[in-house]
Amino acid sequence: MKNEMTLAFDSLSENEGFARVAVAAFATQLNPTLEEVADIRTAVSEAVTNAIIHGYPEGVHTVVIKAVLSGETLELWVTDEGVGMEDVARAMEPLYTSRPEMERSGMGFMFMEAFMDQVEVQSAPGMGTTVYMKKTIGKGAAGLEG
Repeated sequence: MKNEMTLAFDSLSENEGFARVAVAAFATQLNPTLEEVADIRTAVSEAVTNAIIHGYPEGVHTVVIKAVLSGETLELWVTDEGVGMEDVARAMEPLYTSRPEMERSGMGFMFMEAFMDQVEVQSAPGMGTTVYMKKTIGKGAAGLEG
């Protein structure tokens, strides 16, 4: 089975909850555990919040999520066309934030990496950012069936 969806929405903080619920609902086709759904929701929440807060510090623009289900795997791309990042490796360091005046914790990428099997970030100054995340569903439940 392969299925995909694309979701585009305004970069308003109110839409972060909508995005995480929409992706979680889409992922339920893979019959995830409650823990897996929570992991997906948290990772999507962090990626979307980063796009809204850091990608678009001024004005309302568009955030796009593409989700693909294939076999037992969920792949996600969260994309903005905002300010981008010059140093992705530094931005992914725990506790680093480009918006300290907002009292941001700098833990977003760490949470994404903790809850997803794979996280990759592509970004360039003035060109925006794409966060790619991948999670295989059912790995945690395998030991519970026997």
